[in-house]
Amino acid sequence: MRLLLASNNRHKLHEIAILLAPHRIQLPSDIGVEFSHDENEDTFLENAVGKAMHLYNITGQPTLADDSGLMVDALGGVPGVHTARYGEDIFNRELTSVEKYMYLLEEMKHVRQPDRSARFVCTLALVLSQDRIFTVQETVEGSIAEQPFGLGGFGYDPVFIVHGGTRTMAAMTDSEKNHLSHRGRAARRMLAIIQSVESEEQFYVC
Repeated sequence: MRLLLASNNRHKLHEIAILLAPHRIQLPSDIGVEFSHDENEDTFLENAVGKAMHLYNITGQPTLADDSGLMVDALGGVPGVHTARYGEDIFNRELTSVEKYMYLLEEMKHVRQPDRSARFVCTLALVLSQDRIFTVQETVEGSIAEQPFGLGGFGYDPVFIVHGGTRTMAAMTDSEKNHLSHRGRAARRMLAIIQSVESEEQFYVC
């Protein structure tokens, strides 16, 4: 199945394309479509469905959306659904990924273990038609490191340590991260849904 990813983030595309192989995943820009969508909802689920449906309405093609975020217990669940824009209201400008996680570390500089618990959340929404929408949500528990470490991954990976481990996600290999991560878990469930949908379609064709 060929899917459009409701995003302009090539890091996210790369990760999801690996997780959903052999299905072909493309960004809107790959087919000449300009895409933007304000993520103003209160939940990851609403944001994911909103993005996927918006792109589906533009293209009429099967569309996948990912809405993920980091929830830090010591900060009352912040940044949550605002993870991608964390700190930008304070600095009044767009921030790089490094600036965002360094701002997070600054906000937590007086918080010590074991009170640095956090979790990554990933919601995937697949829109095949106006009335065929599939969603999955997965989390991975962990904690916020006191200093960034690792060169891999993207986003907040350099400061997130998976529960039971000692390394940040950015210090893991791609295969290790994909096995443990919130997005990896959600993608495996979505892959099973896609395979089931394809099997049903083949059944009706026959």
